[in-house]
Amino acid sequence: MQELIFKLPGMKPFGWTLTLIQFVIYSGCGYAECAVWHNTKRMIPWRIYGVIAFFTVATMGLSNASVGYLNYPTQVIFKCCKLIPVLIGGILIQGKRYGWIDISAAVLMSLGIIMFTLADNKVSPNFDSRGYIMISGALLADAVIGNIQEKNMKKYGGSSNEVVLYSYGIGSAFIFTYVVLSGEIFSAIPFFLENSWKTFGYALIFSFLGYLGVNVVLTHIKVFGALVAVTVTTLRKALTIILSFLLFSKPFTIEYVYAGSVVMLAIYLNLYSKNKASWDHMIRRFVARAMGYHAVATKKDPMMV
Repeated sequence: MQELIFKLPGMKPFGWTLTLIQFVIYSGCGYAECAVWHNTKRMIPWRIYGVIAFFTVATMGLSNASVGYLNYPTQVIFKCCKLIPVLIGGILIQGKRYGWIDISAAVLMSLGIIMFTLADNKVSPNFDSRGYIMISGALLADAVIGNIQEKNMKKYGGSSNEVVLYSYGIGSAFIFTYVVLSGEIFSAIPFFLENSWKTFGYALIFSFLGYLGVNVVLTHIKVFGALVAVTVTTLRKALTIILSFLLFSKPFTIEYVYAGSVVMLAIYLNLYSKNKASWDHMIRRFVARAMGYHAVATKKDPMMV
């Protein structure tokens, strides 16, 4: 849906306006959910929400803006590699320690990003380094968000609805101030009104679907931690890349497949590190069953006698 929006002629300069629409809808939905569940008491301090809102604006705004400058699968593959800054942020912000498997996964993801960037530079006729700067900034901000949210939701007992309401509500004010001061809003309003069914229609669908995704991610962060939440969202993005190539015409090279395979290997390696005990048990059962079948087949085969 995000790629479809930026396929509209003339949409490229209005990434921050799209982000403003997202934030207003997210905060409105957050308020509605809090009212329905009678969960209107704020648990997390205002100053924390100010920090979360700032980095949320940075990650979503830069991510939306980068779509106008990047081949969309490249943007998605970068977002798949949130593990790298989240891992670094976990070490610096929460003092976490990660094993060699997590570190190996981060290294593989870095390699996959490099391969994808080189492939994009090779085949994309509109290669623009500004897109890479924007999406890299979005990833760094996202790493900070995940770790701050995890730390403070556990510390103060804040709900995911509360976090959405206050962080996106404050963020809406930040973005509105920016688009007014930069003048973007004055060009965006005529453009959106001229193509209202597509611009506002696509933006509303994109925002409501995104809101559902945010709630799922926040729930994962609170229950399982930031690293596992990132892993789950990354698997969804793999499907997004496939659909992007199927639905929209764009340059393709087999090197994209190689780079994507490296990133997927890193994702599964990270999943293994989070579920090592259960995965080891399943692997042992599979190997034992396979060896048992092989032994029975060998015993029954008359040619082996």
